[in-house]
Amino acid sequence: MTAQHQPGVSRHFVLAAGGTGGHMIPAFALATELHARGHHVALITDARGAKIPGKPDFLTAHVLPAGRLGKNPVALFKGLRAILRGRSMALRLFESFQPACVIGFGGYPALPALLAARAARIPTVIHEQNAVLGRVNRYLAKSVDAIATAYPEVERLDPRFWGKVHLVGNPVRPEVLGLRGEPFPEFSEDSLFRVLVTGGSQGASVLAQVVPDGLAMLPPALRHRLQVTQQCRPEDLEAVRARYAAHEIPAELGTYFEDMASRLAGAHLFIGRAGASTIAELTAVGRPAILVPLPIATDDHQAANTREMVKAGGARAIRQTGFSPKELAKQIQAMAMNPAGLGHAAHAAWNCGLPNAVQDLADLVEGFGGAPLMDVIRVDAASTAPATAGAGALALENEA
Repeated sequence: MTAQHQPGVSRHFVLAAGGTGGHMIPAFALATELHARGHHVALITDARGAKIPGKPDFLTAHVLPAGRLGKNPVALFKGLRAILRGRSMALRLFESFQPACVIGFGGYPALPALLAARAARIPTVIHEQNAVLGRVNRYLAKSVDAIATAYPEVERLDPRFWGKVHLVGNPVRPEVLGLRGEPFPEFSEDSLFRVLVTGGSQGASVLAQVVPDGLAMLPPALRHRLQVTQQCRPEDLEAVRARYAAHEIPAELGTYFEDMASRLAGAHLFIGRAGASTIAELTAVGRPAILVPLPIATDDHQAANTREMVKAGGARAIRQTGFSPKELAKQIQAMAMNPAGLGHAAHAAWNCGLPNAVQDLADLVEGFGGAPLMDVIRVDAASTAPATAGAGALALENEA
């Protein structure tokens, strides 16, 4: 990695993210890590991003306009105008905050901040959570100083820019990462078979329609041991409850589970979508999965997200067009009829994990923003000359 943490060197960093939790979760994780290392961190986001839960209390959010560049001429004009306004506001923020580096996490809300950083000649890093480089990150890839990725192979990434790619992974929540050292739950011919099902706001309905009937088609040896936890949309809740009751399958249903980490810890099998954060958590903990990529995901990136885990043997992927109760039951049987099968799949998933993602990403961004000696001089300006020189020598030694 570019640089290791240098004690006593405090810098300012700006993170730019918004729109969805998929962009905000890794931004929050990096902010927490940089703050723990003694740095000052600010967030640039949009109105939607500011409402996403999980923002650390210390992190000041600056809401800037961020337009989308649609094909409609009127929408295009409005989008460009909003981006330029956001760029001007970001430049004013940079004048007072003086960031050592600006880090973008994709999505249109990150664009004004990265454009402003480029104009101000501030070092920039982008982080791509998916296995397909997003549209904004594709536009910025040429001009940024580094590209942090979550997968060894990233589609739509111009080969000319491979030289500044750093594989770091996707940061995950601490409570999930803490499960990485825990063993896979015991699974035998007599044990419960615990299945966790989640789908997110856009993907839960098809899971609500297919999963109960698919589980009901399992052989009695598996079906009679089922214990299901399923996250549903509010409008689907009662219909799903009725389906499980009709099939006599014990199921705990809810629209939101606060203790999702503990439920993942006890699960033998996950069924759900293939968002970047979901894949990162499954591989961090080591849980087998049946993944159903969201078909309307931009550039079909959820399908690309499944490839590494499927190739390793930790998951099976089913396209939504082929996601039927019969196909789901078939894939579950292939993984779970042999008690050792799920354990092997869990280990394969675990091997795909990159548990040091947030530390590696923080190390990368710490490598930008001027020589360590100059940072120490700026932060410790009130110190005596010998003390400052000593601190700078230590910082330079750590980077060597």
